[in-house]
Amino acid sequence: MDLGHGKCWDTSKKDSWKTLFLLAYQSLGVVYGDLSTSPLYVYKSTFAEDIQHSDTNEEIFGVLSFVFWTLTLVPLFKYVFVVLRADDNGEGGTFALYSLICRHAKVSLLPNRQVADEALSTYKLENAPEKKNNSRVKMYLEKHKCLHTALLILVLLGTCMVIGDGVLTPAISVFSAVSGLELSMSNNHHQYAVVPITCFILVCLFALQHYGTHRVGFLFAPVVLAWLLCISALGLYNIIHWNPHVYQALSPYYMFKFLKKTKKGGWMSLGGILLCITGSEAMFADLGHFSYAAIQIAFTFLVYPALILAYMGQAAYLSQHHDNTNHIGFYISVPEKLRIPVLIIAILASVVGSQAIISGTFSIINQSQSLGCFPRVKVVHTSDKIHGQIYIPEINWMLMILCVAVTIGFRDTKHMGNASGLAVMTVMLVTTCLTSLVIILCWHKPPIVALSFLLFFGSVELLYFSASLTKFTEGAWLPILLALILMSIMFIWHYATIKKYEFDLHNKVSLEWLLALGSSLGIARVPGIGLVFTDLTSGIPANFSRFVTNLPAFHRVLVFVCVKSVPVPYVPPAERYLVGRVGPPAHRSYRCIVRYGYRDVHQDVDSFETELAARLADFINYDWHRTHGTYSFPEDNASLSNESSTECRLAVIGTVSFSCIPAYEVEESVQPASVSGGFPTVDSVTDVIEMEPVGVVERRVRFATDDESVTHSPADMDLQMQGELEDLSSAQQAGTAFILGHSHVQAKQGSSVLKRLALNFGYNFLRRNCRGPDVALKVPPVSLLEVGMVYIV
Repeated sequence: MDLGHGKCWDTSKKDSWKTLFLLAYQSLGVVYGDLSTSPLYVYKSTFAEDIQHSDTNEEIFGVLSFVFWTLTLVPLFKYVFVVLRADDNGEGGTFALYSLICRHAKVSLLPNRQVADEALSTYKLENAPEKKNNSRVKMYLEKHKCLHTALLILVLLGTCMVIGDGVLTPAISVFSAVSGLELSMSNNHHQYAVVPITCFILVCLFALQHYGTHRVGFLFAPVVLAWLLCISALGLYNIIHWNPHVYQALSPYYMFKFLKKTKKGGWMSLGGILLCITGSEAMFADLGHFSYAAIQIAFTFLVYPALILAYMGQAAYLSQHHDNTNHIGFYISVPEKLRIPVLIIAILASVVGSQAIISGTFSIINQSQSLGCFPRVKVVHTSDKIHGQIYIPEINWMLMILCVAVTIGFRDTKHMGNASGLAVMTVMLVTTCLTSLVIILCWHKPPIVALSFLLFFGSVELLYFSASLTKFTEGAWLPILLALILMSIMFIWHYATIKKYEFDLHNKVSLEWLLALGSSLGIARVPGIGLVFTDLTSGIPANFSRFVTNLPAFHRVLVFVCVKSVPVPYVPPAERYLVGRVGPPAHRSYRCIVRYGYRDVHQDVDSFETELAARLADFINYDWHRTHGTYSFPEDNASLSNESSTECRLAVIGTVSFSCIPAYEVEESVQPASVSGGFPTVDSVTDVIEMEPVGVVERRVRFATDDESVTHSPADMDLQMQGELEDLSSAQQAGTAFILGHSHVQAKQGSSVLKRLALNFGYNFLRRNCRGPDVALKVPPVSLLEVGMVYIV
């Protein structure tokens, strides 16, 4: 559930204590639903098989000590005090860390990168060092291409495990909450009631996803708050009533005593203990919805104490009750008169926690799709007011089927806990590795600091991870299987996307070919606007030449549109559109690059079509004033672009009103003649810049003029500009056609067996069975023109 742009672009509100506490309160329902329900199943999973609760209480006190220090080291020290600071413009999560690393080092595998992207206001570099102080780690990473792929695989692994957690968390949370019925029913009856009731709740939860959570979201925080107060009160009651000296078990001494007695069984039981930190990653992943201070306050002063009291209370009760060793769980420590009310609150809290992880799964799949790492799926925005609340139908029903299958297949907390624990620890290990790179590359700390962070927290997590792996045959195989399937899908899709881009780049048509097309060759210009979608940021795509070859006509106004993702969470609307000409003004051809961040909401076709026409009108107005301006400033020394002079620089056309007063332009490579207008402008890039990581570019503020300004009077300029604007308006009224490529990818002869399997079968199967680009772009069928293309890569 998203509650806005996260750190809220209005920074003045952050200084308000009232706003801060409100955000902290709201974060309870979004961030801490999963973490707060872990007391339902931690002790039950830990004592399921590997260790037994004895009269000496060494096992229960040892487990309590492990739980306390695990909660203290991982969520509190690692996440609250370190990882939450590694935000990307206020955003958190695996992709936020990856985008931070890609901006500070040339390790990105995303195609069609431009130097112009670095001019985005959200493309900020934290504490950028002097050029001479490049670290050896950065140089080593940039030098070895295999490390770029390894880094992407690491990110995809974390992403796949988050998706796997989206399957397991709802199942184990709801099942553990409903299992409280077993104490009030006989053994013969409860096994036939718990599983059906759990499945019914899960089906209802997923069936209601398409309505969104904005209508009931205000109830989430009160439910989690009530649950936290409930387990805190129960914990205090059990401590005071059963064992006031249970606090002594918080000493690390009890951990060593526990391991000394239980040996291998105690180490294997760590797979159940680690469930106490499930949901910790949500603090970082949902950082963008709130603020660092709000999440820090909520966890440190409410969630953390409540969880410690809950675990201490359960341990205090169990230390005085050794006759229920077969029924160790949360509900036996609840007074009998309160079990039904607590059961109801627990079910509600588990639903809230499940909802948060489901929404997070939708969000991370949308981010993966934006970065070209996931097949196209339909994304539905369930709220016009709350940014980022999305629903993905295909993923929703797949998650529901898998959740119900896990519940019916495992039927106990032990197997579900083993599966969930492995997924959780894998995500945390990935976060630890990526944060270590952020410490070096982004924070510019000495490598010894990053190494210390990696070794300390990595060793703790590896200890739990190794214990989880021993449960492979008892449920831990499930997240591994899901991760393998998802990683194969994501890597094949990403690999084919890169290969298709390289094919387009090497087979693009020159501008001279486009300009030579005319009536003398039998080419007709028909009324309307033709939007040619391509991944290229310069040149003419091969699918358009194929279109014109088979149908010798194209639209009066032609726009080559490139919708691309940049490694930032959001692109401000005023900086989204890069617009330039393709050819002279009389040709009425333009290039428009539409930039989105990995958390941006893509526009629907109606608003996109309208806004694109408005941006073109702004550009035409701007370009005529720029080209035929009366402001003269001397040229400075600059390198010439390798692009043809017929494809002019691209201007950042924002939502501000046009002004002909000269402002400034961000220079990367300068054409022989240029003049600044009311918008920042940048040149179109060369093939080399498209394929290779961009280097550091010097930017200069400059003003210049064009020689044509003396050959056209203001009256002539106004007439020509007005004519171009009228052509655009009449073309818009005539209708818009969307020209998209319909691709079939085939591995070239001599390719390896693995490559042929991945492309000829894997990618083409995914392409045929996922949403087409027209659905992803929300193009109406009546306006769609598809051009078939065979990619031999």
